[in-house]
Amino acid sequence: MSRRGQLDAVIVGGGVVGAACALALAALDLEVALVEGRQPQPWSADAPDLRVYAFAADNAATLARLGVWEAVRSARAQPYRRMRVWDAAGGGELAFDADSLGHAQLGWIVENNLLVDRLWAALPGAGVRLYCPARLQACEQDETGVRLRLDDGIRLDARLAIAADGAASTLRTLAGLQVASHDYRQSGVVAFIETAQPHQDTAWQRFLDTGPLAVLPFAGGRSSIVWTLPEHEAARVVALDEDAFGRELTAAFGARLGPMRAVSQRAAFPLRRQHADSYVAGRVLLVGDAAHVVHPLAGQGVNLGLRDVSALSETIAAAQSRRVDWDTPHRLQRWSRQRRSDNAAAAYAFEGINRLFSNDEMHATLLRGPLLGLAGRLPGLADALWRRASGQ
Repeated sequence: MSRRGQLDAVIVGGGVVGAACALALAALDLEVALVEGRQPQPWSADAPDLRVYAFAADNAATLARLGVWEAVRSARAQPYRRMRVWDAAGGGELAFDADSLGHAQLGWIVENNLLVDRLWAALPGAGVRLYCPARLQACEQDETGVRLRLDDGIRLDARLAIAADGAASTLRTLAGLQVASHDYRQSGVVAFIETAQPHQDTAWQRFLDTGPLAVLPFAGGRSSIVWTLPEHEAARVVALDEDAFGRELTAAFGARLGPMRAVSQRAAFPLRRQHADSYVAGRVLLVGDAAHVVHPLAGQGVNLGLRDVSALSETIAAAQSRRVDWDTPHRLQRWSRQRRSDNAAAAYAFEGINRLFSNDEMHATLLRGPLLGLAGRLPGLADALWRRASGQ
């Protein structure tokens, strides 16, 4: 039982994963608060967010259960129905097709700030207490709960505190949870582009020895790119004039869709792997980037974070259905072990793919194209790979 005035959970961090976590726990009739340092910028259809996600079907279903997905989809969610993956050095191609897999689409390309906007719009109706702008300053805990102090002097008492405040999580640090990090010394260059030929509702990925180049379909015939490059190369291409950038991008993509040109600002963000040693310290839990940061080549970052939330929600619901305490240490540790194992497997798989393809070593170059072709030809393998990536 909670003490008088005690919340069930406080989520620190109001991004996609944190806001979804608040809604998911509120849907279980828990008393929930969300703490966020700044008010999100309203989404505007005229100013697309450079940060987009390849949103998987299982997470679309999660948002549908929370009453949010239709609002996202009707605003702007570009379905992609095919995926093509190939290596610049030659060899075969790995292809995924929604029709052959029995789906209407493989997933959707969705902007970060649209997701945040629609999730936040649902918070008041779900009964989530919102503390914004407010930042966490202190955290104490014992076997009965967690006490948080915010920078405006407000104190919150809860059974659980959940860190969803990003890779540099304040709550994770205050709870004493450690992370292991690896700097890839690469950056991801992002922009919106136009291509001479239609994107064909296809997510394209070409591997080069400098890193993968993803070209993702977007609304209005545009595409979104995530171009992985060594840090110095990323800085150089971001600084190019529009014509030079278009020429280099077209060459990097092998002119698969004809000439390309940027139609937005460009930005670059550093890439690294980061993973917490545990997702639980007493009554503090980690989800999303506070727990794990992975290479963006498979577009799985936010998908993994939302699967943390879904698994936590399922754990709590199962305990509620049996009328037992949902926040016992063994229950939280079991959730932590399951999610950490799944996320570690994904993180190292992405890293292994990046290492194999992002180099010009002769033996790797000779192997990787034929390996992609073989994977595409083996019966059932493409289906199995896709089911893993889509959380099925």
